[in-house]
Amino acid sequence: MRKFNRFMALSLTVAMAAASFAGCGDKTQDSTTATTAATTKATDAGTDAGTDSTTTAAATPSGEGEGSVLNIQCWNEEFKSRVTDHYPGYTEVDATHGKIGDVDVVWTITPTKDNAYQNQLDKILPDNANAAADDKVDIFLMEADYALKYVNNDVSMPVADLGITDADIADQYQYTKDIVTSSDGKLKGLSWQACSAGLIYNRDAAAEVLGTEDPDAVQEFVKDWATFNTTAAKLKDAGYKVVSTVNDTYRVYSNNVSTPWVVDGKITIDANLSQWVTDSKALVDAGETTTFTLWGDEWSAGFYPDGKVFSYFGPAWLINFCMAADKEGSIANSGRWGYTVGPQAFYWGGTWIAAANGTDNPTLVKDIMLTMTTDKAVLKEIVQKDSDCVNCPTLLNELASDSSFASAILGGQNPYAMLAAGAEKVDMSNISAYDQGCNEEFQNNMTNYFDGNASLEEATDNFYKAVTEKYPELTY
Repeated sequence: MRKFNRFMALSLTVAMAAASFAGCGDKTQDSTTATTAATTKATDAGTDAGTDSTTTAAATPSGEGEGSVLNIQCWNEEFKSRVTDHYPGYTEVDATHGKIGDVDVVWTITPTKDNAYQNQLDKILPDNANAAADDKVDIFLMEADYALKYVNNDVSMPVADLGITDADIADQYQYTKDIVTSSDGKLKGLSWQACSAGLIYNRDAAAEVLGTEDPDAVQEFVKDWATFNTTAAKLKDAGYKVVSTVNDTYRVYSNNVSTPWVVDGKITIDANLSQWVTDSKALVDAGETTTFTLWGDEWSAGFYPDGKVFSYFGPAWLINFCMAADKEGSIANSGRWGYTVGPQAFYWGGTWIAAANGTDNPTLVKDIMLTMTTDKAVLKEIVQKDSDCVNCPTLLNELASDSSFASAILGGQNPYAMLAAGAEKVDMSNISAYDQGCNEEFQNNMTNYFDGNASLEEATDNFYKAVTEKYPELTY
């Protein structure tokens, strides 16, 4: 069966040839919609200053003989909106259907609640190669916490098998590749995001308690955990919690471990996680933070001045989409958050695009993966429209010196230099396939200790029991 219409490839080829004589041009601030002509996108890609685009649809094979339906499995609307808004030639049909040329795109969205999304993948991916042509999964999305579950088996394709080379993805952060590299060294996915993160602080609280709201100056008060904890006492005296909850700091510690959760089948508790327990217990006992769960109303009360919270730890998406920027009276709406590095570099989140083994659409899958994660013109559109921190060091460095990318939420601060530097420091060499379950159970059981409902020994023992119930093959 035919793939996507080849008029698109021809149009792109002509447009890009013309663009090569046009010189540099500026892209508009507003992103194009899903119905933007492919030739317009190609011209933008070729004329955007600094773009070295060799991976657009113009360079792909014809795809003749491939599938007429592209099936995509995901857990929310995020990737769908990125494709709808930014992939050349995509036309939205309805909430779960679209068109790319003559290819029907079908979106299956299964929420993550009660592990439903992973259960869906586990049900359909193993026998994908034997599915009917129109039912074959072509693309599925993964998060870092469970990526290795799908990377370390044959339900996902190495990107090299699609024809994607190391040169194609040279301008991406290494940690985004490490997360989806199998134990035998095969890269199994790509991401358009680099979710490096830092400390988001209340400028008014900083000025009141620390005598400055300047990011570099505030960094000196939070530059390591010992200093951070000393600052927490000063903030408490002024009526502020240093963070809303101990769970705000957990990912910072867990991203900086020196050993994986599981070594030779045995559960290990890294020294950095033990330090999180020690530091968190001291903060809770001193009344300098709480044990609230993330995303609840108590946790988010600090998005407003009366919540009296000094800081949250998070990436660009937390700043832009989760801190009530659209709510009058919030700190974000008033532009009174600031951003600095904090005690340790870390990341939070990200979505990876994977090709399902058995896909009958490798040509289009390859083009989507490369366009959405390596085309600088497309990535710049994503920054402009969606405020993502994208997986492209050269682009982030360009944005860092562009005053038009100052954040109103951050009081006019441009965070991209800091985000880029943070992404360079992220080390994910110690991830394991057990991270999601181990992290969840560790936080759950240590909360009982922090709240005085269990001794440290009891909490630790309960953690081991919970993890081995979840993963019976493990020991401790």
